[in-house]
Amino acid sequence: MKAKKLLLLFILILSLTLMACGNEKAAIDYSKSEHWLALPASVEKEVDVFYLYPTSWNKVNKDEPNICAIDNPSMLAGSKISFDLQATAFKTVGNIYAPYYRQADATYLLSLPLNKQRELIEGIPASDVSSAFDYYIKHYNNGRPFILAGHSQGSYVMLNLLSKYMKENPEVYNRMIAAYVIGYSVTEDYLAKNPHLKFAEGPDDTGVIVSYNTQAPVIAGKNPVLLPGAIAINPISWTREETPATAGENLGSVVLSDDRIVSENAKDYADARVDKAKGAVICTTVDPDTLPPKDLLFGKGVFHLYDYSFYYYNIRENAANRTRNFLNRQ
Repeated sequence: MKAKKLLLLFILILSLTLMACGNEKAAIDYSKSEHWLALPASVEKEVDVFYLYPTSWNKVNKDEPNICAIDNPSMLAGSKISFDLQATAFKTVGNIYAPYYRQADATYLLSLPLNKQRELIEGIPASDVSSAFDYYIKHYNNGRPFILAGHSQGSYVMLNLLSKYMKENPEVYNRMIAAYVIGYSVTEDYLAKNPHLKFAEGPDDTGVIVSYNTQAPVIAGKNPVLLPGAIAINPISWTREETPATAGENLGSVVLSDDRIVSENAKDYADARVDKAKGAVICTTVDPDTLPPKDLLFGKGVFHLYDYSFYYYNIRENAANRTRNFLNRQ
């Protein structure tokens, strides 16, 4: 009798565990507005922007799951801050759609070997984003051209969307104006494995990937999002050459301090030069001591948190330029 009770208890615990795992991995219903960070109140522009925010939460203690819940309060708050600092660069260009997605803890993610990182990202985060994008295409997009925009983990997940969803849905890919995969590495190896994709060559081409990681000439330690074979484009001149673009050529930066905007359109602030050997964009005019990394993952001189803000108005103008070129070719 005792053995029977223990067996029933074991079955109950097992069923509850399976239910919990199932709920954790269950697909997110993107027909519900609460699963979207941003949906336009009205569709007023000819093109859309689909935005994926960077890592917006971190585990408080080691016993927490490595993937957060879709309604994690820290992620909900952090993603809104990132949206205001990054996605708004595109607000004059397109109607912005931004889904919530379950994220990996960045410290845990970046502690893994690259193959294990990819496995983690290609699990729940990529599944959520693929589902959200598919729902967006089928229910919101209505055949409009679109821009993809992401940063950091959002860009990491976006690479999966580009390599898989776009390959399987070429008619959708044909409507992509550009993918701004900023704050994570697009490598020669990735492009070789995905011949349907192409990296931008200049400021005007469309259907292309735009990517860079920003850092000072000298950094402390290693830039964990900069991979061997990374390719970068200059976010001022929008070329891949190593010719420096001066801070005076920069259309305007958003200067931040402790996540607060100090200047919404600073001039002569950030220059840019592509370093092909490093695969990064080098900024020489911003003193790393004035911008503490605020994160143990990124040492002094790694300007990861400022990839968008240094070149905010250049991104806006370039997105508008590529959009004009795309529409004129239709």
